[in-house]
Amino acid sequence: MAKKVSVDDKLGYNVFHTDESYAHIEIDKDYKNEEEIRKVVLACPAGLYKYENGEVTFSHEGCLECGTCRVVSGGKVVKSWNHPYGGAGVTYMQG
Repeated sequence: MAKKVSVDDKLGYNVFHTDESYAHIEIDKDYKNEEEIRKVVLACPAGLYKYENGEVTFSHEGCLECGTCRVVSGGKVVKSWNHPYGGAGVTYMQG
């Protein structure tokens, strides 16, 4: 029987090239609808959104570029979503 590999282990095979000067996703930190914010937090497969003490934060390092946050947000929490500039972003590896 094949050994089960966790999602975190699978993500560990990917390579991330981060452009520290350009966050390709911009969030609206002033948006306050908790229900909408929680949808985005829960939908991100990489767990990059956090909601603590009434504040939403996002870290673009490790983004899978799947666009889930953009779709779930409907323009509310996520103000803009773009692909990272050439050479930056995720490189998917088979593991």
